[in-house]
Order: sequence, then C-alpha cells, then structure tokens
Amino acid sequence: MSLHHRPVRLLALPAPMAVLAVAVLAGCSPGTAGARVAPPPTPPAEVARLCAALHEELPETVAGLKRSPVGPSSDLTAAWGGSAIVLRCGIPKPPAMSDPAQDGVEVNGVGWLLEQLDGGGFRFTTGLRLAYTEVTVDKDHAKDAGLLVPLSAAVKKTVPEGIASY
Repeated sequence: MSLHHRPVRLLALPAPMAVLAVAVLAGCSPGTAGARVAPPPTPPAEVARLCAALHEELPETVAGLKRSPVGPSSDLTAAWGGSAIVLRCGIPKPPAMSDPAQDGVEVNGVGWLLEQLDGGGFRFTTGLRLAYTEVTVDKDHAKDAGLLVPLSAAVKKTVPEGIASY
C-alpha cells in the first residue's frame, strides 16, 4: 500500500487540551514572541501618568510589526515584533540630549534625538516633551523611517511640549 493511500489518523484531544495546544502553537508563530524589557527607574508620578496615557494610545502595528507582549508588564514599556522595536517611557534625561552636535529629526511635530547603536540599530528619544520616551530599533528595521510616524502621533496626543524635569 502506498503512503498516499493510507488513511489519516486524527488525534482527538479533550477540549481543555486542544485549547492549550492551540495556544502553544500560536505562541510559536513569527511576530508573536514576547519581549523582556527593563522598565526605566520609577519616574515621578506626573511623568508616570503621562506614560500611562501614552501607553493607551500606542498603535497595534509599527513598521508592519504587531505589538508584542512585554515582560514585566508595565505602562512604561511596549514592543513590536518581539524586541525589534522597543519603547520605554519615563526615562531620565539622556546625556546625549545635552550635546549640541547630536543629530535629531522632527516627525509630525515631535522632535527625536537620533543615536546610532553598536550593531547597526538606532535609539530615538523625544525632546522638548514633559516625559522622555526612548525607542530602540534593531538593525533590520532601522531603515524604515516611517516607524516614527505612528509613535509621534501618540506622543503628540498624550505628552505635552515642555522641558522634562526628570
């Protein structure tokens, strides 16, 4: 008997086991991996409130990557595509922010400090906002300039202009 003519045997699982199997398999699919993100040091209460508002406005997709679960869970962090794009809100003022020679870009009314990272990725940090927000991008996604568009919209809507005191 040829392999092409053998009957297919389906495995019947009890409902709870079937749900668990689907969940495990779904967790293995590309783009659904979670990201371990260290939250920034605890920011002042007003900054934390702004970050929580930003967290609620963040898009489900950035640069074609779906939002990923983040551990530990925090209103100060978010990620897309596993850890391809990671956001941390409420960080202390980065030292590079004081360097007048640093490069920056403005996207839809939000200024971003631009720093190239070792390994080819980038770090973008908002400036002139009441809470500093940092976005790190791995080298595979660093070429997509459009990734800051939806993030800028969320920042502009939730984090007022000003000089962060933190």
